[in-house]
Amino acid sequence: MARAEPLLHRDDPDREPLIGNIKVTREDWLAVAMEVLIVDGVEQVKILSLSERLGVSRSSFYWYFKSRQDLLDQLLASWEAKNTGGIVTQCAKPSATITQAVCNLFRCFVHDGLFDPKLDFAVREWARRSGTVRAVVDRSDDQRIDAIQAMFVRHSYSEEEATVRARILYYMQIGYYAREVREPLEDRLALVPTYLFSFTGQEADPAEVAALAAFARDHEERTP
Repeated sequence: MARAEPLLHRDDPDREPLIGNIKVTREDWLAVAMEVLIVDGVEQVKILSLSERLGVSRSSFYWYFKSRQDLLDQLLASWEAKNTGGIVTQCAKPSATITQAVCNLFRCFVHDGLFDPKLDFAVREWARRSGTVRAVVDRSDDQRIDAIQAMFVRHSYSEEEATVRARILYYMQIGYYAREVREPLEDRLALVPTYLFSFTGQEADPAEVAALAAFARDHEERTP
């Protein structure tokens, strides 16, 4: 009896079936490439090593990507969509007060699903070696600061003050990750009211702080 071909788990089901042991999706390739980028750096994102990690033939890569550069371009786009997109989205959420708005933004920094700091710094390290990537990172930083600045403007801060406060908030957070600060979640949460006052000049409603703390604790409990 002829051996049945394996079921293909692809994101392009309308295409003709492949012959061979192809079991992974485009998202699988991206996920393992992202892991290698974070842990080992962009130089180690290689088609052969990724195929070995996935346990599939190297030729299956070309069902989803035109080339290694195409994969790298899509990795960069995924980073932008997740990390920059997460900040922009959180800054645009409705908020009754500026402190609530900043709490919305803070959710990015307690939930890797909204913003992945390890990925952010892997891309920044990549940018040291590529002028093209550097330009994308600079654009993303500008978009993030613009989103935070617009958040302050919506709450009646002047353009100049909003810009300065946005820079202080964003650069502090990036510096926090750059130093790889490690502290217990409860210690970090205890400082939230003071952070909010420092960033906004406004006292936060305790209910806003409590909602952020509940979100952070829930995320910590669900993290493997």
